[in-house]
Amino acid sequence: MMRLLLVEDEKKVASFIKKGLEEEGYAVDHASDGQSGLIMGLDGVHDLIILDINLPAMTGLEVLENLRQKKISTPVLLLTVRATIEEKVIGLDTGADDYLPKPFAFQELLARVRALLRRNVEAQPPILKIADLTQDTAKRLVSRGDHKIELTSKEFTILDYFMRNQERVLTRTMIADHVWNYNNETTTNVIDVYINHLRKKIDSGYKLKLLHTVRSVGYVLKVE
Repeated sequence: MMRLLLVEDEKKVASFIKKGLEEEGYAVDHASDGQSGLIMGLDGVHDLIILDINLPAMTGLEVLENLRQKKISTPVLLLTVRATIEEKVIGLDTGADDYLPKPFAFQELLARVRALLRRNVEAQPPILKIADLTQDTAKRLVSRGDHKIELTSKEFTILDYFMRNQERVLTRTMIADHVWNYNNETTTNVIDVYINHLRKKIDSGYKLKLLHTVRSVGYVLKVE
């Protein structure tokens, strides 16, 4: 399931977009001001951010600038009631991936969302590596050296999240938000059980350990 972040302060517009995207099968988180949107965007758990420019607390362009400065490369679709050439240039130069002026038809928004998600998936490398651990995301194969590793669907998704965030500490909340349905109240214990299963499969029997516990915080995939 693709997870989207909608940063929009107009309640009716936000409700309309959120409901429509959820009906299309997306998980949608919502922030009603720029500061909250920035905090949620920095988590790095979203596949796309839909960002209004005119926001309280912090403008959409300020949010976007901060995200890019923090090396968050999540695709961003900007929304605005004004769509002058100058604004488009500023938005795109700041790091936006697309621009949609209000008012808009939901089908157009949906088409742009699909295009950005598709472009992002195509841009991601199909083979991810750390040390001698390799994950082929296209063929859904995992190996360590010459040894093939069998993973369940959930384990594969969790590993993929770690492989794309190497050396970054991932909290249990971040893992739950990214891997499970946003309506699913996944417990800490469930996440720990999955991590332990994954660790046994990719680290057990190898001198070099890759998946590490950060006490009271979460987990990190890195070479020590």
